[in-house]
Amino acid sequence: MFQKGLKGIVAVQTRIASVDGDKGELRYRGETVDKAIANHSFEETAFFLWHGRLPSGTEQNNWNQTLLLHRRIPEHILEIARLLPPETPIMDGLRTLVSAYTHQTFVDADAEEQGVALIAALPVLTAVLHRLKQGKPIIEPRKDLGHTANYLWMLTGVEPTAAQTEALETYLNLTMEHGMNASTFAARVTVSTESDMVSAITSALGTMKGPLHGGAPSGVIDLLEEIRVPEQIEPVITEKLENGEKIMGFGHRIYRTEDPRSILLREKCLKLHGEDPWLDLAVAAEKEIVRLLNNRKPGRALYTNVEFYAAAIMRSIDMPPALFTPTFSVARIVGWTAHILEQQQDNVIFRPQSEYIGN
Repeated sequence: MFQKGLKGIVAVQTRIASVDGDKGELRYRGETVDKAIANHSFEETAFFLWHGRLPSGTEQNNWNQTLLLHRRIPEHILEIARLLPPETPIMDGLRTLVSAYTHQTFVDADAEEQGVALIAALPVLTAVLHRLKQGKPIIEPRKDLGHTANYLWMLTGVEPTAAQTEALETYLNLTMEHGMNASTFAARVTVSTESDMVSAITSALGTMKGPLHGGAPSGVIDLLEEIRVPEQIEPVITEKLENGEKIMGFGHRIYRTEDPRSILLREKCLKLHGEDPWLDLAVAAEKEIVRLLNNRKPGRALYTNVEFYAAAIMRSIDMPPALFTPTFSVARIVGWTAHILEQQQDNVIFRPQSEYIGN
């Protein structure tokens, strides 16, 4: 049977995650995502996604220490980063630097060790490339900060507030994994040839770069910038609807109800009410936009997607659009590595058929 883009075709059986678009449900290891990430750090959620359980005290300490260890980037990789032209997009730079994690870097390291190292390294590499593009000195990682807070620290040299860290960590935890998306599939296809972890992650990064997959939610940022204050929500949105413009941040290709990730990000924004005006604006804007859409198109339910609140969070921490897709990758590398390890445990090379339609 031919299905363009393999849409709806089951190619993998997995224990890592499931997505039910009709129910509006995302599960990590059988747990609904709200329960899977509740009150858990990036480090804890990553361990859970890999192993299907939360770590014991000793396991958590060892996991955290390994992540801390691999924040230190090998010098030859930093030298490559310095040699890249400043105009190199960060996603291109990440693909180059990750591919430089050769067997020489991972002497005697098995696939699991390589995966943990790459999870730890990706936010550091992102911060390094960002700083070099700005002509600013690289900021050293801090051992006293968690994974998310250290990422923000290395980007700016300013210690993030608890609210900023909490908001971004919620986003990272919610976007670690989302089923057989394009970049995850690319990673599994690569490793199915019995290639290595580094090559599979390089394939995933190349796929994530595409605007149809890892495209930044810059359109939502533009919308919030245009609105700016709650009083402007109705006139701005009304004008857009009358002009037939698409309202960015609403609708999803898979979810037919609310995107569960959007719900949880909204809840986080509500919890942080008063901490940041952009988060407050996003909550107010969603409520009013849904009302206006329902009035304009009754019976056609349109809901916010994860990009809507992701954009609000990125704007609240002054993260430039060039960092949106790399930051998405900082989260998704946890899912990529989990899928790579799963593929290696029960491997069959991917070899779909093609249908010739020429003369």
